[in-house]
Amino acid sequence: MKVFLLFFSFIHRSGCMIKNWLYSKKILTPKKAPLPVISVGNITFGGTEKTPLVINLMSSLINNSFKVAMISRGYKGKWEKKGGILSDGEKILGTWEDSGDEPYMVAQNIPQAGIFIGKNRLLSCQRAKDYGFELAVLDDGFQHRRLHRDLDIVLYSPEKKIALRESTSSLKRANILLIKREADIFRKNGIKKRFPESAIHKYSVRSKGFFSLREKGINQAELLKEKKVLAFCGIARPERFLSILQEAGIEPVSFLKYPDHHPFPFSTLKKIKEKCQKSKAEVIITTEKDAVKIIQNMNFINIPAYYLKIGLELEEEFYSRVLHPFKGKA
Repeated sequence: MKVFLLFFSFIHRSGCMIKNWLYSKKILTPKKAPLPVISVGNITFGGTEKTPLVINLMSSLINNSFKVAMISRGYKGKWEKKGGILSDGEKILGTWEDSGDEPYMVAQNIPQAGIFIGKNRLLSCQRAKDYGFELAVLDDGFQHRRLHRDLDIVLYSPEKKIALRESTSSLKRANILLIKREADIFRKNGIKKRFPESAIHKYSVRSKGFFSLREKGINQAELLKEKKVLAFCGIARPERFLSILQEAGIEPVSFLKYPDHHPFPFSTLKKIKEKCQKSKAEVIITTEKDAVKIIQNMNFINIPAYYLKIGLELEEEFYSRVLHPFKGKA
């Protein structure tokens, strides 16, 4: 699988290199949206905390009186090709199957935000404008060169040897680079020297606690440490989830990994239940992203079920830098 991913990474990087050259020579030009666009992205395959960043960023913008819409492709959702509106800022108008798991998770966390889905991101921006939104946050948008953006924010992990979507040289396009606070200081300094025009800020991933899938909003972090826990997830880098559990003092008796964006059909839940019985698990824990897909079927598994909610800690200077270009436009 790793060999396949590295091969796919090479092909993808080659395609991005050609595309970036065409844009740099102005043979191709990005289309301007009818409202300002902030892009959140990365250059790696797999998760790098983009969705928690989108939630933090949109919450901050809303707290500063902006009407904000998320623009997402809706990866693997029913609306990915045709487009759709998951939330108009007042109510949720679809399901996670329509939008994909991550946009639905954002909609649940920020009910006052618009959520617009579809491959045609320019059309989604126009729809957001028509609904009265003033600012668009483009999810996973760094490689989407067709749409002009007013600010490019990129999460980057310089110390990790993981497959890349495009070369690290592309980071020169980023206005802001976010690097984990725990990253090697020498690598951080190297990034600063290599990309002097990009502002660099640090962030940390933090647990916000464990919440019941059956009793909404109840934090049960301390009650889980002495329990026999079965943990499972369908995310790009499951080791991150396991690491946060262990940092919280939770050592699962069983840890099940599924592909990223796994839909968790009944057949999967049945196997999870069987594994619970074999391992004598007293509790199951999953991620927030996976929880949105299984919450309607949790009565099938008759032991307590929780999801881990994570968030990002960011420097105040980061928020000030993001807000500065858009002050007076709210």
